[in-house]
Amino acid sequence: MTGQDWGRVDEDGTVYVRTSEGERSVGQYPAGSPDEALKFFTDRFDALSFEVELLEKRIGSGVLSPEDAAASVAKVRASVAGANAVGDLEGLLARVDGLTGAVDSQREAKKAERAERVAAARVEKERIAAAAEELAAGNDWRNGANRLRDLLEEWKALPRLDRASDDTLWRRFSGARTTYTRRRKAHFSQLNEQRDSARAVKERLATEAEALSTSTDWGPTAGRYRDLMREWKAAGPAPRDVDEALWRRFRGAQDTFFGARDAANSALDAEFAGNAEVKEQILAEAEALLPVEDLDAAKRAFRDLADRWDAAGKVPRDRVKELEGRMRKVEQAIRGVEDEQWKRSDPEKSARANDVIVKLEAAIAEVEADLEKARAAGDAKKVADLEGNLASRQMFLDAARRASADFG
Repeated sequence: MTGQDWGRVDEDGTVYVRTSEGERSVGQYPAGSPDEALKFFTDRFDALSFEVELLEKRIGSGVLSPEDAAASVAKVRASVAGANAVGDLEGLLARVDGLTGAVDSQREAKKAERAERVAAARVEKERIAAAAEELAAGNDWRNGANRLRDLLEEWKALPRLDRASDDTLWRRFSGARTTYTRRRKAHFSQLNEQRDSARAVKERLATEAEALSTSTDWGPTAGRYRDLMREWKAAGPAPRDVDEALWRRFRGAQDTFFGARDAANSALDAEFAGNAEVKEQILAEAEALLPVEDLDAAKRAFRDLADRWDAAGKVPRDRVKELEGRMRKVEQAIRGVEDEQWKRSDPEKSARANDVIVKLEAAIAEVEADLEKARAAGDAKKVADLEGNLASRQMFLDAARRASADFG
């Protein structure tokens, strides 16, 4: 319905709104025409209607709490009731009043949600208590204490239940923590007794390590040192002051042996320095193959270079990673060119690219036809939209044609 259906303007510029109880003056607008006066007050109604619509959406989406929603309904209702505006004010007021029921429903839903949270908290607290009892009955001395602390933090984050239920579950949880702590202390007390026996084992291991420190049988002796280290770790801790002294003996013997082995390896590295120079010359030839222009020729040349590379022998250990990495980079580059050629000749991809071109050309033809109709009709907005659409599709078509050419 129009503004004239809901109001009128008299000769002196006074504007009236029609309601079920009769007409009501909403103000004056003497400066303009009757149509302008009526529009001024219908615009006010539209603004109120928009505010009501916005509130309906906010309440419907649940972004407002029931308390905030009720306050907003009251505020908007006060704005609509007796508003100086022209329009279906009674209908708008009925819409506002209708929101009260929605707010009440949401309030009840919130109550039900809180009840669900409490029920979920009961399940979680029962789970926490059961998990603590399981830890109390087990032997996870390393992680159990941390796990119990985590369970306590989870408990604190949950809402309280009714007092009787909460206290019962708390006693289960707290009792399990106490039991675990008591058993853990007893366990570590027993470990202290075992440390004296670990002393004898580690003294034996340190003595053997010292006896091996002058060996020049590098491979087997290094393996034996690894075995001794495993036995050392398996022996467990000795008393702290003794443990540290024995470890210094054990570690010192290892350092002596491996230092001598490293010196011997360094001498070998010096012998292999000439091999490194040969491989550097081979690398220069290999790297000269890049960028690859003739794939078959590059592959043949690289195979010959690889044979010479293997024949050149070992290089110093500190050069292995560098030299092998450079040679591998050349190999990967040649392989990459080979893979790229295969991809470009892949008939399946070429067919997909051609299919895309056909579909784009058909779509462009349709857009061009629509564009001609829009131009003939003088529809400037549609012409602009279609021209943008056409440019975008043409760009994709050009890209698809380039891709198809690559595959070809």
